[in-house]
Amino acid sequence: MRLGSADASLGPNDVPAGSDAHPGAHAQPGAHAQPGTHAQPGAHAHSRAGESSGAPAVGIIGAGPVGMALGLAISRAGWPVTAVASRDPGRRERFKGLVPSASVFTEPAAVLNEVDLAILAVPDDAIPAIVEPLRLYGGQVLVHTSGLLSAEVLQPALGAGSHIGGFHPLVSFTSDVERSVRDIAGSTIAIEGDEAAMTLLASLAEAVGGVAVRLPHGSKAAYHAAAVMASGGLIALLDAIVALGAVAGLDERGALTVYGRLIEQTLANARAVGVSAALTGPITRGDAGTLEAHLEVLERLAPAVLDLYLSAARRELHIVEQRGVLSPERLERVGAVLAKVV
Repeated sequence: MRLGSADASLGPNDVPAGSDAHPGAHAQPGAHAQPGTHAQPGAHAHSRAGESSGAPAVGIIGAGPVGMALGLAISRAGWPVTAVASRDPGRRERFKGLVPSASVFTEPAAVLNEVDLAILAVPDDAIPAIVEPLRLYGGQVLVHTSGLLSAEVLQPALGAGSHIGGFHPLVSFTSDVERSVRDIAGSTIAIEGDEAAMTLLASLAEAVGGVAVRLPHGSKAAYHAAAVMASGGLIALLDAIVALGAVAGLDERGALTVYGRLIEQTLANARAVGVSAALTGPITRGDAGTLEAHLEVLERLAPAVLDLYLSAARRELHIVEQRGVLSPERLERVGAVLAKVV
């Protein structure tokens, strides 16, 4: 199956740097056509690989945690995964064990000879060097799984009638492949690219149990920054909570047990009534005395947590100002307490 004008209706991370796809892949034959695209031969006979299922043949470039989990999830969804490329022989062998239908290669270019949809699951910094020598055939789709980079970084590989896009599952991928596959189901999957690519990627997201979200042009960095705050930022917050719990005599497990339930209740409230309305605590009451007590104990016993507490408190004060629930005098008093510590 190839994407073309007749089938435009058809109906993604961190991987250790330098671990997979080879940046020195050989380019496909074909003369240049117009700026940004390359003339290519017609669709390969291998496109028949997906005809029985009605799905395109899929290849994965990069067999780290992201590529491994996506390859297995896509295969289990009934889409034929016919190729994988990785420089690491151990990862190639493991991928083959999980997805026996996949032919294994060292070079990314070899994958393009086997598939209709190629998924580039490698570190962001490695993408330009890997893509530069690649040339897509007519009807092929190349996508990356970067949460930060736009689909435009794949433009050097474009051939006449080919397509590019992005496919980024909002999942914390780990070496536990089965856990990652389970997490893909129900996850948000950000997609972008040209219209034909996004139509195909929306179908793929649905097939693996995800929910596709189309990102507006130019929004990728903001989307990814929010994702980092929701994942790494939350871990930083938990680490600070554990540090304060230690002052109160709690070990890590105890702190997560005690405060984890409060975190879950707060998230449930935000989902139910909205973020602003879910905010509670001393700042919403204008309780400057409590804030002063908090800041004093932090400066004395947990100074490494102070900056994070202050940043969160100032954001809370902004929310309270927007809600209009405090008098100007109380707002000023709270602001003055927070301004004392620089």
